[in-house]
Amino acid sequence: MKQTKDLILHLGVKSDPVEYRYSYEWLFALLRRHGINRVQLGSFFELYSLPDDYFVRLRDLAGKYEVRIQSCFTAHRELGGFFIADTAFEAVARRNYERFIAVASLLGADYVGSNPGAVFRDRMSCKQDGIACYLRHMKELMNFAKSKGLKGLTMEPMSCSAEPPTFPEEIEEMLYELNTYHQQHDDTVPVYVCGDISHGFADIRGKVVYDNYRLFEQYIPYMCEFHFKNTDKIFNATFGFSPDEEKRGIVDLEKLKSLIVDHAASWPAREVTGYLEIGGPKLGRDYSDYQLEAQLEASITRLQKVFGL
Repeated sequence: MKQTKDLILHLGVKSDPVEYRYSYEWLFALLRRHGINRVQLGSFFELYSLPDDYFVRLRDLAGKYEVRIQSCFTAHRELGGFFIADTAFEAVARRNYERFIAVASLLGADYVGSNPGAVFRDRMSCKQDGIACYLRHMKELMNFAKSKGLKGLTMEPMSCSAEPPTFPEEIEEMLYELNTYHQQHDDTVPVYVCGDISHGFADIRGKVVYDNYRLFEQYIPYMCEFHFKNTDKIFNATFGFSPDEEKRGIVDLEKLKSLIVDHAASWPAREVTGYLEIGGPKLGRDYSDYQLEAQLEASITRLQKVFGL
């Protein structure tokens, strides 16, 4: 934990790379060895169907290792049905989002969220209708989340024009509408941004229109949590912060630290968690699965050194 004038920054890890590879107990034990006590639970396909008692047991297991599941966030794009212009997809997205909120409540998490969704490339004219559909459902989900005791819902700005919000005006317009609604309705939670320092926007020719630092700074007044992740110059591949990865990546952790500290008073939450979000090595190979521990530890060690966490 690192405290600045108006901000307390925590380091956490998103659980994505253990999916179908290692147990959560393995992850919790690794985190305890490194003094990390916050996890963002990434979604997995069975999550929406498992019974309540599974998540109570998972919460208790995390507690055994002095870890808290602080947040839940999608690992895939499974809640994107609001942008498909198909009522069947829309209904599934709504039902599963409600279940995700209920799961977060059972886990004792503060926040739950996703990227809003993606419009089909051959139906880009449906983008504004998709945004409207998403916002309509989110207003009702803000009420549902309040009833389940959460502190807020989150959305993640993406690096793709088909996956709004991407552009500064999109995040401003979407967050303004949702949080104006929240201010008018006491029975709702606010909607925040779950940012990602590896997200920028490059156009169809690969020209960078908005770099990742520009967008990250734009989102700070709305951000309660974010993802630590490295990327290349056009935001194509994503990876961690080992010495070799830092050589080929564009995310300068010292620059990010300065950005966070310089805008410490602008964050909407006093305590903010940055979650390491990497996919790990190739899944399901004897020669690669065992590399995950070293990959996580290399990035964790680097982040702890730079941020003093």
